[in-house]
Amino acid sequence: MAVEEEGLRVFQSVRIKIGEAKNLPSYPGPNKMRDCYCTVNLDQEEVFRTKIVEKSLCPFYGEDFYCEIPRSFRHLSFYIFDRDVFRRDSIIGKVAIQKEDLQRYHNRDTWFQLQHVDADSEVQGKVHLELRLSEVITDTGVVCHKLAARIFECQGLPIVNGQCDPYATVTLAGPFRSEAKKTKVKKKTNNPQFDEVFYFEVTRPCSYSKKSHFDFEEEDVDKLEIRIDLWNASNLKFGDEFLGELRIPLKVLRHSSSYEAWYFLQPRDNGGKSLKPDDLGSLRLNVVYTEDHVFSSEYYSPLRDLLLKSADVERDPNTIFRGNSLTSKCIDETMKLAGMHYLHVTLKPTIEEAVRHPLRKLPPGGPASSGSLSAASARLVQRLLTLFQICQSHKSCEIDPVKLKDGENLENNMESLRQYVDRIFTVITKSGVSCPTVMCDIFFSLREAAAKRFQDDLDVRYTAVSSFIFLRFFAPAILSPNLFQLTPHHTDPQTSRTLTLISKTIQTLGSLSKSKSASFKESYMATFYEFFNEQKYADAVKNRSFMIKRAQGRKRFGMKNFKKRWFRLTNHEFTYQKSKGDQPLCNIPIENILAVERLEEESFRMKNMFQVIQPERALYIQANNCVEAKDWIDILTKVSQCNQKRLTVFHPSAYLNGHWLCCRASSDSAAGCTPCTGGLPANIQLDIDGDRETERIYSLFNLYMGKLEKMQEACGSKSVYDGPEQEEYSTFIIDDPQETYKTLRQVIAGVGTLEQEHAQYRRDKFKKTRYGSQEHPIGDKSFQNYIRQQSEISTHSI
Repeated sequence: MAVEEEGLRVFQSVRIKIGEAKNLPSYPGPNKMRDCYCTVNLDQEEVFRTKIVEKSLCPFYGEDFYCEIPRSFRHLSFYIFDRDVFRRDSIIGKVAIQKEDLQRYHNRDTWFQLQHVDADSEVQGKVHLELRLSEVITDTGVVCHKLAARIFECQGLPIVNGQCDPYATVTLAGPFRSEAKKTKVKKKTNNPQFDEVFYFEVTRPCSYSKKSHFDFEEEDVDKLEIRIDLWNASNLKFGDEFLGELRIPLKVLRHSSSYEAWYFLQPRDNGGKSLKPDDLGSLRLNVVYTEDHVFSSEYYSPLRDLLLKSADVERDPNTIFRGNSLTSKCIDETMKLAGMHYLHVTLKPTIEEAVRHPLRKLPPGGPASSGSLSAASARLVQRLLTLFQICQSHKSCEIDPVKLKDGENLENNMESLRQYVDRIFTVITKSGVSCPTVMCDIFFSLREAAAKRFQDDLDVRYTAVSSFIFLRFFAPAILSPNLFQLTPHHTDPQTSRTLTLISKTIQTLGSLSKSKSASFKESYMATFYEFFNEQKYADAVKNRSFMIKRAQGRKRFGMKNFKKRWFRLTNHEFTYQKSKGDQPLCNIPIENILAVERLEEESFRMKNMFQVIQPERALYIQANNCVEAKDWIDILTKVSQCNQKRLTVFHPSAYLNGHWLCCRASSDSAAGCTPCTGGLPANIQLDIDGDRETERIYSLFNLYMGKLEKMQEACGSKSVYDGPEQEEYSTFIIDDPQETYKTLRQVIAGVGTLEQEHAQYRRDKFKKTRYGSQEHPIGDKSFQNYIRQQSEISTHSI
């Protein structure tokens, strides 16, 4: 989800590898060990949790997490918890990285010292405040000065123990005075609208004859301050929870009688002593934070058109699938996006059930469906079971005579390997009906384009597709199943060798090579391949079932709403039940989903809500966090995007008390008042943002501009100089210096134009942005750094 900024979209994403913790403090008991897990938080909102590592003071997690960040944030935090069976889990320590510091640790393993966690330091949110100093004439005719402190609202306060009932105290404090006042408590909201004004007498009365606007002693003002404290009204015996504070000296009113601004809440400095960082241990992290600033499409047309020309470069049908052109890389990434999503999200629960109990019959419907396994699911389960059996059997399949161990028989090994290859090849060629729709669409276009380009090659319409599927999709998964989550761990050397031999054979079977035996460098592989010279293997590869379109598979989720329910999504329906395994309480057919949109917080004063709109009514659901809500909206939108009756407008708020809260329409069937944001055209099955991807390519080109310019120099040198190769250019392998020079010149020019647009946008933003606005509250260190950088750039330019 992008944040819109004056014609520019800002995308934030983070990829995290949580490595391990070490030297955690021992448990104060006889066992000494702890059961620890780690959470990832955007400010105070948890978005990810690792597994629990039991009985360890140096737990290893080795878990990866990626998410698109749908909102602004100040800190990326990591908390180490110790699980407690009988009480609330206790926090051992935390790592908090400010947003502006994330680039310092970009994509490198870093050990962070765990810091002590104190309730008074766990703050987030911002306050809109106005201070006004005015002259007041008393009944006796003298003048005094009164301060009016107005609290408009707060935004983004943390939710404490599942609820937030905030109120604020306003205190005028000085060396010899402290006067406090309190707002009303706002129930069940972390974005309270207070709009309350409090008056304080600031100065001693003075003669009304004095004409100065403010007549009070300067040293008194310097010593006075307004303090705003935010609290969560709690029914617990421990008292109300502190949410944050704000301190503003009255000297801000020296030059103006009124002052209005947004402030970030700050932690309370209570002077308490914290533990030394070394006492709490450390945590190893690898964090990659990306922020993409994406312009409208016309800005990227020159660079995008240049990149798309690479699709016309291929001239040899045998190198279509082998080359690393932009086209082949795009198809690779598409297969990872569509194919892996289908394999993991749709079938992983069933596969895990099969692998855990390989000899038992699967229960009816499996863990993710309401009926029996489809034939396509069964075939893919069979394929994964075959890999599982290979990894578990440890049967030798070595066919290289040089590597045979004592007691091994070459013919027996060949027969075992042939059986494995035959079984895997069969389930692959018969699983065409399971191929995701988007892959079928791309392969159909690839087949027709190859047949049109290479009209003399009758087999190219098949080899162009089968080579991609076998060489670049199935073969890598067979070779390294752990990278595709087909096996939980790296395979042992013997199994790895067996998978290598299978992968080599599968590649050649899929390529339909005219001289298949000659395609092997090793003579023993050529001999083994004679087993597969039958025509049936070529016919199986040409099976047109690879082009059959089919909807995506099934996926299940669990989440919370008003009443805790277990949600499940299949390719036919969206259901919920009281708990996992129970009968569904409600079934919503996919074709009945008209739209899936966010629900404004004002409807129920609850965060992270979205609505599944149906013909009769809307289902309102609350996710656990903003990332989970975005994932739900995305997946439900994608599975329902081809519905013919999808809405174009919707109501962003709920229908309560006889009217829609957003537009105040009284009819519950009134047409929506806001355009729908989700959904794709029915003829597009893969959600790819071309402008964002081009922006990322631009960023990479810009990052390595020095190398591009060096390569351009090398091309120019090789074009006019035919002598011995110069050492400074020896690292570049250039087949056609003149054409490469022309291409690099166009790339550098396109990147330079985009860089000028980004620089102009930064200058314009610098001129327009006001420190203390809602977008950049006072206390925003990232904006302070930005101002400092822009000031340095402006000074340098002058």
